[in-house]
Amino acid sequence: MVSSGSAERTLVLIKPDAVRRRLVSEILGRFERKGLGIDAMVLRRIDARLADLHYAEHVAKPFYPALRDFVTSGPLVALVLSGSGAVGLVRGLVGATDGRLAAPGTIRGDLASSSRENLVHASDSVDTARREIALWFPELADPGTEPA
Repeated sequence: MVSSGSAERTLVLIKPDAVRRRLVSEILGRFERKGLGIDAMVLRRIDARLADLHYAEHVAKPFYPALRDFVTSGPLVALVLSGSGAVGLVRGLVGATDGRLAAPGTIRGDLASSSRENLVHASDSVDTARREIALWFPELADPGTEPA
């Protein structure tokens, strides 16, 4: 674990498809080469309950059951990245949700070919990052942050 001081933090999940395809080091390298710090990282499987908490805003949507099945299908790497403007920086590096539409040079644009199996999840705002970090890494949560 590396200390980030007061730098902005964000949560990234390197999803089961990236782990299966052995892309973890490629993806981590892109974040590190951009100057982001790794504050925490763990390889783990998630169950349906944690998936439902993490993707709470999507649970009632028609696409969600397939997404839950996918993210619980194998191990993933959860990590907290930090740096100046980390949330926006990571979102830019990751690229559009649908890998078929993501710009070349982004992680999804170079490595993904699907909208569901799209290699990574990245927090979409500072508030979402706080909630997700509290959920995945409670020991790093800002005081008073509710994970769900």
